[in-house]
Amino acid sequence: MKSQDETLEEWCRLLLQAYELEDVQIDINAILSLAGVAAHSVVRPAAPLTTFIAGLAAGLSTRSGGSTDAATMEKALAVARALAEDYDAEAAGAPSE
Repeated sequence: MKSQDETLEEWCRLLLQAYELEDVQIDINAILSLAGVAAHSVVRPAAPLTTFIAGLAAGLSTRSGGSTDAATMEKALAVARALAEDYDAEAAGAPSE
């Protein structure tokens, strides 16, 4: 039986292959960490939304002549993390879980 880490590595590799992005390096732990911050600082459903938008922003930045893939992803994750950490869900009137 595969460990969770092995399963995530395999799933990540399969997704990258499906999108023909085999040469892209993904820091799974950084993505999961960002998801955790968003889930706990905003609301739980913010986790997938935040990671998707961070990835989209990094991809668009790279496509438009931005930095390397790794640098743009790192910047996108940092921006999303800072926003999520600074977000006060209760002050914004979000329902508590």
